[in-house]
Amino acid sequence: MAGDEQKEYQWRETYFILFHSSARPTLTQLEHNVSELSDRFQLGNLTADDEGRFESVVIQAPDDYAALEISYETGEAVMAQAVDLAKHLQGEAAPDELARLVRADARLDVMHFEQVFSDAVLDGEDDLEEMLDPSCLLMVVEALVKLTDGIAIDPSSGAILP
Repeated sequence: MAGDEQKEYQWRETYFILFHSSARPTLTQLEHNVSELSDRFQLGNLTADDEGRFESVVIQAPDDYAALEISYETGEAVMAQAVDLAKHLQGEAAPDELARLVRADARLDVMHFEQVFSDAVLDGEDDLEEMLDPSCLLMVVEALVKLTDGIAIDPSSGAILP
């Protein structure tokens, strides 16, 4: 994971938030919304395009032993993915969700990382499982869905997240 040389992280999962590019937030909007979620979050490596629109950010949540790397994507591949997901979810998703997916031409990739510890730090895997807290991921995904009027997708299952 970029942006943290002192701690080691391991990728756990990636969620997508699909939305129409007209709802692309500015870096300031995203920074404000995420900062309002918790004072435990540390934002870094914030980047925007020349017009101040969000490009990427790294969010660390040391108390949760987690970090998120979020980046903006757009283009033909995103549109094709959104249409494929809408077809796949037909009959399962609400009509308004399917309509939003079909219109989606932008995506936020939310990569979730967990802090890695050496064997000297932990007695066993049970210790690690007790430390991992997905609340950082869930809070940020929910805030980004609201900010973009997007649809959160778990690409491993192809399911819409509530």
